[in-house]
Amino acid sequence: MYADMKGSTHVLAPPEIAVVAIPEDERVWVPQAPDVWFRPLMLNTMQGQWCNLLRVRRSGVLSRHLHPNPVHGFVLRGRWHYREHDWVATEGSYVFEPPGEIHTLLVPEDTKEMITFFNITGCMIYLDENNVRTGYEDVFTKIDMCRRHYEACGLGRDYVDRFVR
Repeated sequence: MYADMKGSTHVLAPPEIAVVAIPEDERVWVPQAPDVWFRPLMLNTMQGQWCNLLRVRRSGVLSRHLHPNPVHGFVLRGRWHYREHDWVATEGSYVFEPPGEIHTLLVPEDTKEMITFFNITGCMIYLDENNVRTGYEDVFTKIDMCRRHYEACGLGRDYVDRFVR
């Protein structure tokens, strides 16, 4: 906060984030599962939102899940699809996921690497084949994952702070 010449109080906006999206330093990618990583771009604790790149270097089922809020995705490399739909997201594709839809992310056998930008608000709820919750992720679990990884790989626990707003 600051006061102007007339004594009015103003709130400063949080600082912008400008980073190279696909980093040269492999340590920036946070492991999420075998051959699956995410690269945080923005972790918004005030609105429960996160933007990240998801990188997958294996084929098969990645997860079955739903989101209580809309999700926006943009494919940078490779391709993927949802078992429940007949479309395939390829390089350059934009994907809108409506709230509440259950879907199973699959990476085809002929895809060596998939990288997709995701903008997620709220959480991601993982489900088994009977729609029983098996886990969840939100901006705070993402931050915790980043802190543990960055500390272990030598970047330092606070490395993630550059993405937190």
